[in-house]
Amino acid sequence: MTPNENRGDHLRAESVSKDGPDPKATAAVPQRIDCTPENVEQGLAKLVLSLIELLRQLLERQAIRRMQGGSISDEKVEEMGEALMKLEAKIHELAAQFGLSPSDLNLDLGPLGHLLDNNSQQATTPSSSES
Repeated sequence: MTPNENRGDHLRAESVSKDGPDPKATAAVPQRIDCTPENVEQGLAKLVLSLIELLRQLLERQAIRRMQGGSISDEKVEEMGEALMKLEAKIHELAAQFGLSPSDLNLDLGPLGHLLDNNSQQATTPSSSES
């Protein structure tokens, strides 16, 4: 037996006991996974765009810290601000192409909370800027 086969047996042993499948394990996993090309594409887009949005927010915070610290010129502040605004607009454009809203990009990480900061997420949704 290869190490991979042993690992698979171990996983099966955890989820299925002599009394049948573990109810906790089966409750957490959907009975049927609907895996169509459209769902896979949208799921991948959601993951990639969520990570890009996280990086954009981190870059924005770093730029603000540098600006407040006076370590960059006014010209550089303008360039970075414009680049970050263009990136945010592109993220929203791509999300819309895949039928995703900005709030869809805030992945739920279970006990860790959500991927993105709630305050910045509310500020980037179009409905909050229109009202």
